[in-house]
Amino acid sequence: MRGRFQIAVLGASMFLLACRGSRAVADAAAAPRDLHPRSAAQLVDRLAAAAAHVPGHLAAKADISMEMHGERKSFKAHLRLVRDSAIWVSVTPALGIEVARVLLTPDSLKFIDKLHDQYWTGTNDQAQARFGVRPGLRLLQDALLGLPMGLDTTEKYRSGREEGMYSLAVRERRKFIRAAEEIAPWDTLPDNKDLREKRLERILRQAERRETVVYKYWMDPDSLQLNRVMVSDLVHDQQADVRYMDRTTISGYSIPKRVALSLSAPGQSAGGSIHLDRIVINEPNALPFRIPAKFGRLD
Repeated sequence: MRGRFQIAVLGASMFLLACRGSRAVADAAAAPRDLHPRSAAQLVDRLAAAAAHVPGHLAAKADISMEMHGERKSFKAHLRLVRDSAIWVSVTPALGIEVARVLLTPDSLKFIDKLHDQYWTGTNDQAQARFGVRPGLRLLQDALLGLPMGLDTTEKYRSGREEGMYSLAVRERRKFIRAAEEIAPWDTLPDNKDLREKRLERILRQAERRETVVYKYWMDPDSLQLNRVMVSDLVHDQQADVRYMDRTTISGYSIPKRVALSLSAPGQSAGGSIHLDRIVINEPNALPFRIPAKFGRLD
């Protein structure tokens, strides 16, 4: 699955907030272990099986922590997920009084701000133009469900052993070259290595609209469950580090009770965590979204 890195700004997609690195992300690395080698095919098959086994509905209470420009924020929310269709969020920071509601679908974003009597609705393109973030329903749902975002079973991966876990990644250099060829297929690269690299850099600098995203995965050495996903935008030099923690099995599905997110870009960093509680699986819920008549549109 491809998409510009901004789509992977999971917290911002849902709450339209930019946030800074959270302590929850900085878990200590696991002690080194002697792990017997596993092939890339074995690891891909395990991730693909996990990606195919997902609930159609999820509802939970959520404790959300963020930090923005040195200012920490935390609040509670009710979250409902309908696979491939929608995410609904009701933000209730104190005393159970709702202050905001968000509805994200595959092609639209809607939210109401009850503190300021405002609302906004629009397509994903309009959301990106207005807020600088393009909402990504599939990536956000994958993160909440602890799934391997961006897994492509047709891709050639290499396996490894890092930080006491198995790792799985594509070769980034191949991605760079492929991106360059797709951006400018008519621009033949010469045999000289230095010239090739210079031309490749020039092409990538010109690739303002090119989407070249690389995913790397880390898996638990015993259960082979996914613990971490690193998403790298090679063109725009941006990364998202998503960690799945405190997994629990509910109705036969492995769900992370805590998801931690760290974001980085040149001169910027961001992060946060979502802790899920009272998780209910496969019980359909309503996704109410009504804009009060007195509310004004946020320009």
